[in-house]
Amino acid sequence: MNDLALEARSRAGNKFRNGLNCSESIVHTFNEMLNNPVSSEALKMATGFGGGLGHAGCMCGALTGSVMVLGLFKGRFEPEEAREPAYNLAHDFHDRFLKEYGATCCRALNLHEFDSQEHLRGCLKLTGGTAKLLMEFIQEKGLVDADFSWPTIA
Repeated sequence: MNDLALEARSRAGNKFRNGLNCSESIVHTFNEMLNNPVSSEALKMATGFGGGLGHAGCMCGALTGSVMVLGLFKGRFEPEEAREPAYNLAHDFHDRFLKEYGATCCRALNLHEFDSQEHLRGCLKLTGGTAKLLMEFIQEKGLVDADFSWPTIA
């Protein structure tokens, strides 16, 4: 494993341990990585994705948070801009996540009752693992320079 991916796993896991949900942990971690392009107000958008869309158990919040992060690299501002670069990244990462975990749905990934100790342990592992997977994916796709390093957080 590379150091950047391990650092992503550690940072996202710590954010989850400290009370952020899966989606928030991913988005906050990678926002820091990119020197905070997303305002603290805008980061609130990730909250409702936790628990597979507010405990609905649907699409995993760590996965949806990852797709939000990928949008920072290839998302668009104007309708005239191509959406395919972002769509391609989202689709490729979805497939990578599915291959790694065998499912994309929260209720299929973690069978325990929401917010139980067992559920939280499973989500912690999944959140950290997804951050690692996302960092590896970002590197593989050349979305960060080869000499990239995580910023120091005081």
